[in-house]
Amino acid sequence: MRALLTPEPTLCFSSIQINSRNPNPSRTWTSLHFLNMDGRHPVLDSATIEQLGLKESDTRNPSLSSTYRNSKLLKPNQTVLEAQARVCTGPTQTRPLSEEQTFKVLDTILRSVRGELKDEEQVSKAQLGAFFAGMTIRANAFPEATQWSEGERCAMKKFCPLLVRALPPDVIFIADPEGSIMGLGSAVGPQFVGNGTSEMRLVGALREILAGGHLGYEEIQGVLKDVLTLKLEDGKSNGISESLLSAFLIGQRMNRETDRELKAYCLAFDELGPAPVADVRSLTHYGEPYDGNTRYFRSTLFVAAVRSCYGESSLLHGVEWMPPKEGVTEEQMLKFMGAKTNLSLHQGKKIIEAEEVGFAYISKREARPSLYSLIGLREQIKKRPSLATTEKVQQFIRAKGRESIVAGFYHEGYEEPLLMLMKRRDVHSGLVVKGEEGALSMTTRLRSASTSKGLPVNHCSGFRSVGIESACEMDGVSRQSFRLEVNAMDYGFEPTDTPRTNRSVSKNIELGLAALRGEKGPAYDRIVLNAGIVDHLLGCDGAEDVSLALERAKEAIDSGKAHKRLLNYIKMSHKVK
Repeated sequence: MRALLTPEPTLCFSSIQINSRNPNPSRTWTSLHFLNMDGRHPVLDSATIEQLGLKESDTRNPSLSSTYRNSKLLKPNQTVLEAQARVCTGPTQTRPLSEEQTFKVLDTILRSVRGELKDEEQVSKAQLGAFFAGMTIRANAFPEATQWSEGERCAMKKFCPLLVRALPPDVIFIADPEGSIMGLGSAVGPQFVGNGTSEMRLVGALREILAGGHLGYEEIQGVLKDVLTLKLEDGKSNGISESLLSAFLIGQRMNRETDRELKAYCLAFDELGPAPVADVRSLTHYGEPYDGNTRYFRSTLFVAAVRSCYGESSLLHGVEWMPPKEGVTEEQMLKFMGAKTNLSLHQGKKIIEAEEVGFAYISKREARPSLYSLIGLREQIKKRPSLATTEKVQQFIRAKGRESIVAGFYHEGYEEPLLMLMKRRDVHSGLVVKGEEGALSMTTRLRSASTSKGLPVNHCSGFRSVGIESACEMDGVSRQSFRLEVNAMDYGFEPTDTPRTNRSVSKNIELGLAALRGEKGPAYDRIVLNAGIVDHLLGCDGAEDVSLALERAKEAIDSGKAHKRLLNYIKMSHKVK
């Protein structure tokens, strides 16, 4: 860390040249044109849309990440969803509802279960499970400030007789598992056991969760084994109530997961057995938040292209679209640029090994279909479940050489759990970054004097193994830990405001590709900063001196190598077998 602790002292273009082949042999294309139709965000012209063979659903407004949402997903009831945003969160973040708000929510629920609301106005079973789980956990386990307000108690007292007669038994159980909340002496909750072995196991786990308790590693493993039989086509489980499953997912997050609970969720990603092993000397797994960026430039895809130029291979993973943020993702950008985004793990391995590329993107849709099938349910519960933390710490492809994991975080308290999970993955180096929006992009802007409490943006914590032996061969290996805030000005960067993208996929691409073409500015600086600092902190070869690490990142861009690598990736994604 010596070098880092003692450091050395708006873009726009009209076309992006991409020399590639369309996977459809009857069509060829040589450039991807952007027309600035509204003076703000570029969009694809109709000729290019036709040449690329894109679907209408992908192009009706390609500037907005939210348009990538699957139209087949059931939309949640907005009245109840707004309430979930307030009450289905942590013991200090919850904001109790007023009597008027609670009355409106309960009336909406009652009318929905009676069949008086149709289509998007209906309250789904998953929403019912999440909302009532939040209310129950608050009543049973939260501190006084975030327990039920007087208004909530009054509204619930008025509605309880009606709800008990209208709600299905599984939801009544979630709302009043011990028969002590709804105040009617109902025996439904205490006597409810569920239907079938899988649901009975889930009900048993929920009794502990709804009381504010925690589960053992084996308990969670058993439940997840049952619920991960979800089918991708319809998102419905085999005989498991969606209200119970959503209560389980949101309940564990509200109770703040223990290390053993997070470990069980993390290892659920290993459901398909051993990962393929790439023949590379170094591989970095990038764990960006799957729900994307809504405001600021997302740089990781372009950073991966830079690092590949000097032998630092990368694996990016994620999804096309994810709630609750519905932001810009790597999959959206790659798809927009014409890359194939449904690569198998074997194909991803081959692209990582390819000398002319050296990085790859894997969609969770292909890597872990059962976990991917929970996206619709995750939209219904509103808040991020425990999976949102553990999906960032994955190794869908392994490496013969050294491995590292880099993950972004936002909420204080998840820094150490993420590092714990990385160590359990037996990687040589691990790094958590509080980038902008909780993503991995460190910024060059000045820290505001009015910054809220908590860890600042550009905070980094991590570890790296001491010695050259493989970390997986060492039990209790000696590790060097570090914790610091990166100040970009210490490394010669001028302070600049972060480029705004405001959910625009094409704007994010425009900024990133202009930077890879060598155009200096905020996007260029962020790509260099994030490549060089990550190389240094992970202990990569040739990055012992942070100034040299930054210089080689600049050279990868200024030489045109990084830009070519990205274009090679788009091309090879269609050719790889």
